[in-house]
Amino acid sequence: MPQLSNASRAEHKLPMKEHLQHHIFKVISKLAAQQNLQVFAIGGFVRDLFLKRPSKDIDIVIIGNGIEFAEAVAQKLNVQVSVFKNFGTAMLRYHDLEVEFVGARKESYRRDSRKPIVENGTLEDDQKRRDFTINALAISLHPDNFGELLDPFSGIIHLEQKLIKTPLNPVETFSDDPLRMLRAIRFASQLNFVIDDEAVAAIKSNVERISIISQERITDELNKIILSPQPSIGFNYLFDTGLLHKIFPLMAQLYGVEYRDGKGHKDNFYHTLQVLDNICETTGDLWLRWAAILHDIAKPPTKRFEPGHGWTFHGHEDKGARMVPKIFAQLKLPLNEKMKFVQKMVQLHLRPIVLSQSIVTDSAVRRLLFEAGDDIEGLMLLCKADITTKNEYKVKKYRQNFELVQQKLKDVEERDNIRNWQPPVTGTDIMDLFGLREGREVGIIKNQIREAILEGEIPNSRDEAIAFAIEKGTQIGLKVVAKTN
Repeated sequence: MPQLSNASRAEHKLPMKEHLQHHIFKVISKLAAQQNLQVFAIGGFVRDLFLKRPSKDIDIVIIGNGIEFAEAVAQKLNVQVSVFKNFGTAMLRYHDLEVEFVGARKESYRRDSRKPIVENGTLEDDQKRRDFTINALAISLHPDNFGELLDPFSGIIHLEQKLIKTPLNPVETFSDDPLRMLRAIRFASQLNFVIDDEAVAAIKSNVERISIISQERITDELNKIILSPQPSIGFNYLFDTGLLHKIFPLMAQLYGVEYRDGKGHKDNFYHTLQVLDNICETTGDLWLRWAAILHDIAKPPTKRFEPGHGWTFHGHEDKGARMVPKIFAQLKLPLNEKMKFVQKMVQLHLRPIVLSQSIVTDSAVRRLLFEAGDDIEGLMLLCKADITTKNEYKVKKYRQNFELVQQKLKDVEERDNIRNWQPPVTGTDIMDLFGLREGREVGIIKNQIREAILEGEIPNSRDEAIAFAIEKGTQIGLKVVAKTN
């Protein structure tokens, strides 16, 4: 077997064999010996072994032709291999694993692109090109030193220190591939790590470079930050480095407190982060987390100061809901039912709070159920998360009132069956009843039926609704011409 250079061989001799029991490692090791090749597991899989995180993706680096080696492994395992010649990589799936093979390489970059010029290289070259030291860890799979850890950039120490650090100069690392700035923040958020001070400074100096990254890749990293256990870690880094101002300026505009006549308002940026963290304790749903991010997005444009009263944000829920489609389009988020769900949450997020602060009437609850439908549980989670006051008395009071609202929702739903309400009498029924064509009278009667049911004037039943339609139609001079079953 070719000897490793001293520079690429770490001092660590940790026994990793117990983590490499999967059959695929035995096949790779045997082929490495037969072909006299240095072969290594590298990157996230190795990092996650030390973090005790499950990982189903394995990156394999070969000092040689990665595609040919992958094809040989696939033949031994009797599985299909996908070859990506443009990238010099190959990938196969085996049982629950997804394994990617690539030849070791070194990279150089042009100023106007994050696509590198790639050449064959050594393991050390390959580790140097990695984004972070914790992702540059490698384990040998050759039988002669199977399980030996190679850690030339002290990645193990940085894992212990919970530190995100680049193998090379961070200014160069982030300038070469600006997506790595977002990846650094994403890993900090996912792992609850700290980004090295030098790396933070390098991100600040390279903020403008993010413009060469596609919106799809930016949003993919943003979503991963949002899905992390405590997204505020990532968003604080995004804000403090100036990246948020570039990739999501509307959110950055939530920052700040203005005082007038001795009256201030809460900082809506940090409030939003608290709401986001709060909701992450109860749901892993990406779109409900997006609703938390956007629930107050229209507060800056609706902010007004009323002398003698203070700051107001009247109508921010309505304006915010209207802003959601454009925000989703700009961020290349899906413009489908996911967007409509977020829009609905933003539109309705104040309603349960208003209910909890007053006497809860059946009609108000029916209207909320009617408008929220099957999303009522998500809406209630968002509203609970929106309680960020530090006043313990207020928190206790709000939560008690919310429990009353939730019980009322349950009672009214069981009795009146309003959720995802469909009118018991249709427009066609009304036209048949009075011999009408489609027109204004039909709409008037339909609306009156809906309002009567929501206000509790009549039960949510077909017979009662038809009788009510006849009564209202007669009042405006219509005559019944046919009976409707």
